[in-house]
Amino acid sequence: METISLMESFQQLIGGMGTTIQIFVLTLLFSLPLGLIIAFGRMSKNGILQTIMKIYISIMRGTPLMLQLLVVYFGPYYLFNVSITPAYRGVAVIIAFALNYAAYFAEIYRSGIESMPKGQYEAAKVLGYSRTQTFFTIIFPQVLKRILPALTNEIITLVKDTSLAYSIAYMEMFTEAKALAASFKSMIPFVAAAIFYYIFNFIVATIMEYFEKRMRYYD
Repeated sequence: METISLMESFQQLIGGMGTTIQIFVLTLLFSLPLGLIIAFGRMSKNGILQTIMKIYISIMRGTPLMLQLLVVYFGPYYLFNVSITPAYRGVAVIIAFALNYAAYFAEIYRSGIESMPKGQYEAAKVLGYSRTQTFFTIIFPQVLKRILPALTNEIITLVKDTSLAYSIAYMEMFTEAKALAASFKSMIPFVAAAIFYYIFNFIVATIMEYFEKRMRYYD
């Protein structure tokens, strides 16, 4: 029986590793700013907007990400009879991941913003700052410092959740590892995938720890 070594597994999984990193980066790129927008809606004095954001967050956090992936991917076909192209798989993955993680980030942002003393807003108003200047110059940097540990946990979870893209047959690293393991009847590809996820998470954790130290400026 043909076997595969750990190094050969890494070589075979390089393409999938790149796709996993791409999912990770694009998800953060879209979900972090979207989460802040949703947080503002969640804290809005407009009751209708606040309710819509509450329902959105509840649905995103209360249903499995895998199910959301399937809905985003197959939804256009079943709801609007739109043909699904292979290229849409990658788009569907990013949409589903970004919408899901934006809900989690929104609640993290909200908890940080609402924890800020009201006196800081009043002091900024006395100094002539606009609401936008107050938030982005004074409040938001302090909010980031407070929520960084929670953000780090979610971002590390995102690294591992990228493997869920296999549910719509998107060829990221875990999907390729499964195919290799089945082909060679070996656990080695899974070991290679596990090592990659661990190293990736270690790098992410180290980077976030660096930012935490830099944010001590606001102590």
